[in-house]
Amino acid sequence: MSEKISIQVKSMRILKIATCLNNSGKATLTYHIGCTSDKDIQFRVIANTGGGLFSPEWISLSAIQVAFEKAPVPLTSFPLIQLYKGKSTNTPAFLMAVLKHEGLVRHLDGNIRGYESVDSSTFVDEMQALIATDIDLKHVSPTTIKKSATTIPSKKSKQS
Repeated sequence: MSEKISIQVKSMRILKIATCLNNSGKATLTYHIGCTSDKDIQFRVIANTGGGLFSPEWISLSAIQVAFEKAPVPLTSFPLIQLYKGKSTNTPAFLMAVLKHEGLVRHLDGNIRGYESVDSSTFVDEMQALIATDIDLKHVSPTTIKKSATTIPSKKSKQS
């Protein structure tokens, strides 16, 4: 006998669509900031002009903050790996670039890969102001997304 498993997906309003450089500065990331019907702020990377694959999963700000609270200082993208179901190791680093761009983390002086958390109240206030409006941006996915969820059909060998 098989059991039916129900997965509830909360609707997501896109509050902001923005771009930033990845951590190496060699590619541009496009990302969304959204919120659920419960007003939970979420992030996702949706495009990368570079060659790195990524997962377009939504990750909540509260989950990010909990991961950082449990992580050693200086912060790196490593604690974010646990938040993703996908296997792309690029995604946590891309999310860290987004968080830096949004002012939620900053580089530590003299440490190229080390970050520290920054007070999130200004960012949260900005997002709460957007949540209070009817804003729900629509985004058409570019055809060149290189995400880890994409499957590449295998090439059949030609027989002579």
